[in-house]
Amino acid sequence: MSLGDDEVPESARLHPARYLLYPLRPFGRAVIRRRIKVRIVNGEKLPGKGPVIIACNHVGVVDGPLLAIFAPRPVHALTKQEMFKGFMKHFLLSSGQIPLDRFHPDPLAVKRCLKVLRTDHVVGIFPEGSRGGGEFDRFHTGAAYLAMVTGAPIVPVVQFGTREPGAGSSSLPAKGVVIDMVFGDAYHIAQTPWPRRKRDVAAHSVGLRKHLIAHLDQAKELTGRALPGPLPGKETDPDPATGITDVEAS
Repeated sequence: MSLGDDEVPESARLHPARYLLYPLRPFGRAVIRRRIKVRIVNGEKLPGKGPVIIACNHVGVVDGPLLAIFAPRPVHALTKQEMFKGFMKHFLLSSGQIPLDRFHPDPLAVKRCLKVLRTDHVVGIFPEGSRGGGEFDRFHTGAAYLAMVTGAPIVPVVQFGTREPGAGSSSLPAKGVVIDMVFGDAYHIAQTPWPRRKRDVAAHSVGLRKHLIAHLDQAKELTGRALPGPLPGKETDPDPATGITDVEAS
């Protein structure tokens, strides 16, 4: 059951979207398809209505835009605040993308995500935080926390082809590249009343990470494709040393 507008907490009415995302999707698809091909695999696994959290791997700069434009439903993706500069700031905000301060607590980003979910829309999160190998080696806890607050299902997504092996984190796919966007079975976390303890968020995140890694393995087998590997040389996409690692998840 969705919440009526007067039932949404005042603090959650801060999402700045002007919903350009919705009318721009057909135009964006047409433009992008002139350069690359995007295939949606098992898109029916994304619920057709109601609040949903998408948790996607992150290997390239186009992951967010492609998810927002090509997913079966429009996606309001959490995007690092460094992208919100100049013209891009207005465009990203107008298309419903959500700025995130990755290095400090960001309650405003949380409130904006809750606004999206409480109005039965879709939030997109990249749990790895930064672009990299896309194997979920590090896993931040935001998706699990939002699910605990709202009860929204978390749908895993893996993208193949958004970065070529050896290419840098800001590289664009070459013309003619085929990108596969593979959807998986939803992961459910029961809505949890306050207080939502840190250890409980971490425990749910461990379970969610295992689910996403299993989906990644299935997506590789289904498509016959592989991820591009780590970023070349010493290139890194800065990211706070938080979240769950392989050691902590074992």
